[in-house]
Amino acid sequence: MPQLGLLAGRAWAALLSQLLRPPCASCTRAVGCHSQDFDIAGQFDPMIPDAECLKIMCEILNGLQLGDFLIKMAWKDVRHEMVSKKGLAPDVADRIGDYVQCHGGVSLVEQMFQDPRLSQNKQALEGLGDLKLLFEYLTLFGIAEKISFDLSLARGLDYYTGVIYEAVLLHTPTQAEEEPLSVGSVAAGGRYDGLVGMFDPKGHKVPCVGLSIGVERIFNIVEQRMKTFGEKVRTTETQVLVATPHKNFLQERLKLIAELWDAGIKAEMLYKNNPKLLTQLHYCESTGIPLVVIVGEQELKEGVVKIRSVASREEVAIKRENLVAEIQKRLSES
Repeated sequence: MPQLGLLAGRAWAALLSQLLRPPCASCTRAVGCHSQDFDIAGQFDPMIPDAECLKIMCEILNGLQLGDFLIKMAWKDVRHEMVSKKGLAPDVADRIGDYVQCHGGVSLVEQMFQDPRLSQNKQALEGLGDLKLLFEYLTLFGIAEKISFDLSLARGLDYYTGVIYEAVLLHTPTQAEEEPLSVGSVAAGGRYDGLVGMFDPKGHKVPCVGLSIGVERIFNIVEQRMKTFGEKVRTTETQVLVATPHKNFLQERLKLIAELWDAGIKAEMLYKNNPKLLTQLHYCESTGIPLVVIVGEQELKEGVVKIRSVASREEVAIKRENLVAEIQKRLSES
């Protein structure tokens, strides 16, 4: 599991686990209605938290293995100076079209520094200076090649106050004969220094920068990829179901599942005193649980349990004391 400066391992796992939870409120960001956010609030030196947010976005998208991606980045004030035509001379308006079609890295920022039309604007120069510093940090993080300065990016300019960015997939992992899935951006974010103060009665300014992961769109991509390769979408992380073909075996099932839990194995059982074996096996097939541990009268008498592979339906009997080791061995091989 990757370690990030502001995220310990446990917090990083919790962040990724949020992708599986439904949102508690509607979202207005460009990445879609179902999204999860990560934000850094507070007064820090320029571009350090901004760079880490972009690093986190790259780590999440790499970890999800969605395919190649590119993070488009712009600056609100620079874009405003470039795109707003109010009061601009005709030759400046002609120059706008050239820049809006450009995209690149720190070399494009350097090029814009040399433009006399921009060098006369203080806000534009400050924005370009911060962008240059940001690219230095991104290079140190090893992700500069994933970032493209793109003035055609337009999203939430009234909401953001500085750097803005969104991640787009360059392609989706589909077979050649299939049409790629068009989902737009899968993650986005930026700096919004003025938003928190709007909700503070005293108007205290709290600088903030953050990112949003588009859960719904990511699910669409993952589901398409799994269908392409004939994989079944699992609806649970459970690895083992503890089952029985006989009545009055609840206590034995509880003993077995407690032992598996204590070994860190993700196990469950049906919450019924006397479930039918066929019902238990159908439950495994429908949810994608790969293994079943079966205990019955004969197994109890012989001091063994049966392990059943749900995919192959093959069953083997092993000694009761070897259960945890055998389950761990099978899970490591799968």
